Amino acid sequence: MKGIITHLRKAFDHRIRLGVMSMLMVEEWVDFTHLRDNLEVSDGNLASHLKALDREGFIELRKQFIGRKPNTSYRATDKGRAAFMEHLAYLEKIIKMQKGEG
Repeated sequence: MKGIITHLRKAFDHRIRLGVMSMLMVEEWVDFTHLRDNLEVSDGNLASHLKALDREGFIELRKQFIGRKPNTSYRATDKGRAAFMEHLAYLEKIIKMQKGEG
């Protein structure tokens, strides 16, 4: 069982990034305010985690105006969706290995 976590993606190590990706897997586009409020984090904290996911190519952003107010929304890229699903599958594999099923 040496190196059991080596296949987990470092990009998803933090709970905020897990939360962001979980929300983006369900909705096509999610705006910054919705992410911030549902994850209960500060603007700066969320922004830094979104930048990390963007650097990996796991999310993309869309800037637009709603009325006169700027609005930034995010969605998971195909690369991000695949990476997140692989991450979850490996977590399940670790659980099964611990239970003696794998």
